[in-house]
Amino acid sequence: MKLDLCNSSISENDINSIEEKLISAYDKLLKRSGEGSEYTGWLDYSYDNNMEEYKKIKYASKKIMSDSEAVIVIGIGGSYLGARAAITAVKGEDYNDFPGNIPRIFFCGNNLSEKSLLKAKKIIETYNTSLIVISKSGTTIEPAIAFRLLKNQMYDKYKNSACNRIYVITDEKDGALRKIADSEGMESFAVPGNIGGRYSVFTPVGLLPMACAGMDIDEIIRGLKDAQKEFFSKDFKKNICCRYAAARYILGQSKDIEILTSYSPELIYISEWWKQLFGESEGKNGKGLYPASLNYTTDLHSMGQLIQDGKKIFFETSLFVEKKGHDICIPYDKDNFDNLNYLSGKSVEFINKNAFEGTVRAHVDGKVPNIIISIPDISEYYIAKLYYFFMASCAVSAYTIGVNPFDQMGVEEYKKNLKNLLNN
Repeated sequence: MKLDLCNSSISENDINSIEEKLISAYDKLLKRSGEGSEYTGWLDYSYDNNMEEYKKIKYASKKIMSDSEAVIVIGIGGSYLGARAAITAVKGEDYNDFPGNIPRIFFCGNNLSEKSLLKAKKIIETYNTSLIVISKSGTTIEPAIAFRLLKNQMYDKYKNSACNRIYVITDEKDGALRKIADSEGMESFAVPGNIGGRYSVFTPVGLLPMACAGMDIDEIIRGLKDAQKEFFSKDFKKNICCRYAAARYILGQSKDIEILTSYSPELIYISEWWKQLFGESEGKNGKGLYPASLNYTTDLHSMGQLIQDGKKIFFETSLFVEKKGHDICIPYDKDNFDNLNYLSGKSVEFINKNAFEGTVRAHVDGKVPNIIISIPDISEYYIAKLYYFFMASCAVSAYTIGVNPFDQMGVEEYKKNLKNLLNN
């Protein structure tokens, strides 16, 4: 992974001027001395001390892949975004459209749409289905409603054997889902108590759905472990997590919005995961950049004008994949009515890379600072490193602006109001 600040309008002197502030934030994270430190279990989380859980994930995924044509993952926020983003990135945005990709992976319980629930019910009617329900408390209203409805349908279809097709990922000891899993004999996995939802992608929350989609979770863990070593360098000038946090802090003095852009449609849900991570971690006490996202080149034809010539209230962080490896080349056409023969023999990947470089130049000329994050390819290994990079950067960034990266009291307020209204 690389971080390029050359087009960000930030100098080394700018970074040096806040080095003390960044190091203080970084130390709070590493030493677990900052607010919310009881939720920093993800920092050194791996399955080295819990190989039984890891083996159980693999065993369950193999069973699901052998007896299920479809898997419905029930969860909201951090309980589904990490898995959905990784599956979409590595397996493709149209993963379910290919007949050989069994089981198909569907997501439910992340909204209050009746159409979404009807679709999920139809999936159970049509396919041999397994459910994976993810919720630490088991009482978050969107996934709780979906689970109640779909669990009943599973029992209607499979009778007493339904419990063998329902997998629960929840708190190890407490909560509604824990009680259901224990009382009905469902296979269950623990969400560690010291890891919050939006930092939980490497726990069973993310790994079980990924494994069911045929992803190589050994490579996910290898990427995680390498990231844990690489991204905590004591050399501040080489630590790209701290440098990204520094750049965000400096640009945040004059900008209100950070736009994460990517040039690969399969990374759209990575952007959705990123928005939740930074939005819930930093948006407190009147602080925090607004995290937005665009997918290029598609969105250049709808939002490019605004980015180039609109109000200068944002900066871009461009996420670019260096090599996709498909090498689809433009053919020569003897008539050349579209005047594209100048591209003949060139790959679409080459054209996309030039579109990226041309867009960065144009936007920088338009006074839009650009941070560039690049990864060599879209693989399990590099997606894991990207996740960990953003999680570490986010925690440092939040501490730098003086907020707790790990709570979300605003979300709790919405939940409380909703329950009060529904009880009236």
